[in-house]
Amino acid sequence: MKKPLVLSLIALVLLVSAVWSQASKTGGTVQVVAAQEQKWLEAQKTNNPDLIAPLLADNFVDTSSEGKFTDKAGMLATEKATKYDSAEYSDVKVHVYGNAAVATGEFESKGTDESGKSFTADERWTDTWVKMPNGKWQCVASQGTPVKM
Repeated sequence: MKKPLVLSLIALVLLVSAVWSQASKTGGTVQVVAAQEQKWLEAQKTNNPDLIAPLLADNFVDTSSEGKFTDKAGMLATEKATKYDSAEYSDVKVHVYGNAAVATGEFESKGTDESGKSFTADERWTDTWVKMPNGKWQCVASQGTPVKM
């Protein structure tokens, strides 16, 4: 075997290893973030917003479907006052960008809002997740938009 061919094969092996390593990390992140989204949904299905608190960064911000900004405490207070009869996600996708990930999906729910009024909601949502210095993935921003039929 000639040296250029050997060097080319070594370079190819290193490239494939790097791509494989990155794909493995990305796939793991997709699974972690998707699992966090499922925990959030479970909190809504069981009307247990305490399950959501550890998923949110301290500086979390929510943009509601009405265009209002809410911090972590405000969002958790709203969730505590909201009672879901049903809550389902569909079309959930996670895209990874290094130590950040964007999850999107559709949320259909029915229940009673914080003022006691019945609601039915169908929203597309976007959540931004960041891998924190402690290695934990937390949501830093969430936004929902009503689906118009």
